[in-house]
Amino acid sequence: MIGRLSGILLEKNPPQILVDVQGVGYEADVPMSTFYNLPALHEKVVLHTQLIVREDAHLLFGFLTDEERLTFRQLLKISGVGPKMALSVLSGLSIADLTAAVASKDVTRLTKIPGVGKKTAERLLLELQGKFSAGGNIASAAASAAPTASNDIINALLALGYNEKESSWAAQQLPAEVDVSGGIRQALKLLSKS
Repeated sequence: MIGRLSGILLEKNPPQILVDVQGVGYEADVPMSTFYNLPALHEKVVLHTQLIVREDAHLLFGFLTDEERLTFRQLLKISGVGPKMALSVLSGLSIADLTAAVASKDVTRLTKIPGVGKKTAERLLLELQGKFSAGGNIASAAASAAPTASNDIINALLALGYNEKESSWAAQQLPAEVDVSGGIRQALKLLSKS
């Protein structure tokens, strides 16, 4: 799994960009919130990424902040929301605006996003209820409850093909002081028994 790209920004064609990472060009789709904050062409850029593998394509999505990526992942968990719609939501609303819309159950605000109808907006509001922390950040069990080692363990398990629920469960079973490599080994043993 590609979790991060650090390289030179070669092209910007909304919503897609091209990043040269040591001679390999990675095409990534980015939300407009990321696009507007990108550096100039031929400057260095660091993106948090989400790779989605399908039968007919490998799709790479990039984000300047980890909150954007976590929100994108949370949106993908909602029935009927695919990567393009999740990208559209993040392009249409900032995370703070999305948090406010969810908190106030503002269907109208969400239906202003291209491709989001009333039923989808209602589903988004229902599914995202309680998913944001007071500060407006996505309150993912994997991200908020865990220090860096735990996040690395969860990301490794996700890369190995385990789903987020299994990965988070396994990470929660580990002692707090565990290091990444030892934690991955212990998590794999736990998951093989379950």
